[in-house]
Parts: sequence; structure tokens; C-alpha cells
Amino acid sequence: MIDDITQNPERTDRASQQLQREELVRERMDEPIAQQAMQANIANGVQCPHCGTVNDPDALFCASCGNPIGMTSCPNCGAPVEPDADFCETCRHYIRTDVCSFCGAHLTGQEAFCPECGSPRGGIVCPVCHTLNDFSFCKQCGTPLTDEARQMMEMIREQPEYKEMQLLANEIQQMEMTLPYNSERDILLDQKNIKLRERVLKLLAEDRGIANPVIPEPRNKRMSKEEYNAKKQERLDKLTAILEKMAQTPQPKPAQVRNYAMACKPQGVRLAWECNFKHALHSSPCGCAKPQMGGKWIILGKNTRKEIKDDN
Repeated sequence: MIDDITQNPERTDRASQQLQREELVRERMDEPIAQQAMQANIANGVQCPHCGTVNDPDALFCASCGNPIGMTSCPNCGAPVEPDADFCETCRHYIRTDVCSFCGAHLTGQEAFCPECGSPRGGIVCPVCHTLNDFSFCKQCGTPLTDEARQMMEMIREQPEYKEMQLLANEIQQMEMTLPYNSERDILLDQKNIKLRERVLKLLAEDRGIANPVIPEPRNKRMSKEEYNAKKQERLDKLTAILEKMAQTPQPKPAQVRNYAMACKPQGVRLAWECNFKHALHSSPCGCAKPQMGGKWIILGKNTRKEIKDDN
């Protein structure tokens, strides 16, 4: 038989072609099976949110880029949290035992006080509002609770951007305490009140022996509703621009972002911290699970309908 194939080239070619056809049929039959297996791996696997690589279902870190993937459980309440989160947004507790929540220093898990900043592991009670805090600034009233936080606040408040921002916040607060004119009747009544005020102040000055007293103008001057809205919006736009400029970029340590954001917060206007993690609104970065991704303060104003996650 072997001699026949060897001596007959045509028969050899036909046999080779038959083998190739059989191999091609087998490959085509195997293609759907391989595709199904690949689709099953993709469906059951965990896709990395950073690079898109599909990992094993039980993987906690991406095999390609090394970033954390998947979910773990909060040791306090059992709610699902991401592997690199240090705060549970469900029970609102700090959950890392190997990182100081106040300064971001590494811990072994056994210290009663942080060896870097000296802060107690059990938290600090705010001396102003008596709230127990896991972070360097009070989440309730914003009071700095550590030496590092106080130094950072003093440094930032000396910056020209912060001074301008706080001046705008004060002007907005004063405007919100002054009602605009809604009608001609409001204008006439206000003019009468101004004249009455001048007369009273003049009589009081004359009683003190001042012959020609200089009466100061009212601090908060009323204006028309249109002028009021235009001036207020102008200040809000300027304040928003500064807040955008001072937005927190991603940092390796969550404590760095929390401390910087709280030190930059102006007083006198209602704000929320919008995180880059879920683009949710928080009362402060203290309520965000992953502030290391950065975020910014945004103005809420009065009677806003925007939902603050921490207030739920």
C-alpha cells in the first residue's frame, strides 16, 4: 500500500487534499465551541474599569494593570465596598486598619495612636460641636482638629485666591439677607424708612452734643429684583470659577484630598463636595469612599433640590 502511494503521485495528492479538507472541517466545527468558551469567560469574568481587561471572577486586582477590581465587604456592616475604598458610605465608618485616617501614614493595626501625627485611632471629638470624627477636620462644623490641619488652614487662608473667594462668599451672604424691591410700593416704604433712620440718628447725635453729625449710609442697600439677581449671579459665577480652579486632582493618599478640600472650603455659602468617584454630592469629602480620585466644591444655594448623599 505504501509503495502504491509512493509510486502514484496523483493518489498522494488526493490523499493530502482529503486530509486538508478533514482538518478544515474540524477547525470550523471547533470555532463555535471556542467562541462560546470565550464569550462565557467574558460573561463570567470581571472587566477592569481602568484598562478593560477581563479577569477571573474572583480576582481582586487586574492581571494587566494591577489596579483593584471587584468588591470586598465592610468589616463593620457587611455592605459591599471597593478594594481601595477606606470609608463605607453605607454605615459611614472608616474601615482601614493599616492607614491613619488623619494623615495617611502606614499603620501595623495595633497602635493606639498614629506614630506620625499622634492622632488617636478611636477618633477625635470636636471641641466646638462635640461630634466624633475619624478625620482631621470636623465633618459637622469644619473645625480643624489636628496641628497639621490647623497649619494647612492658616497657609491656605493666606493665599490670594482664598481671600477673594471668602470675600465673594461674604458678599453673597449679605445679599441674601437683603430683600430686593418687588414693587413701587416697596421703594416708597424703603425711602420713608431711610429718612426716619436719618432723623433718629441725627437726634441721638445732637443729644450727645454733636452739632452737625454725619449720618452713615445703610450698609445693605436694597435694589430692584433684576439688579439684585444680576449682581448675585455675577458673584456666584466668580466664586464658582475659583472653586473650579482649586479643585482637588487625584492623589495617592485619601487623607491629603480630605484635608486640602476642608481647608479650602469658604464660609457663608451652602456648598457640597462633588466627588470624581461616583460624581455624587457629599456634605464634605469625609463622606466619600474614594476621595483620592479628586473632587471639587460646588455651590448649592438656597432651597436647592440637588440631593446630598450624606443627608439620606
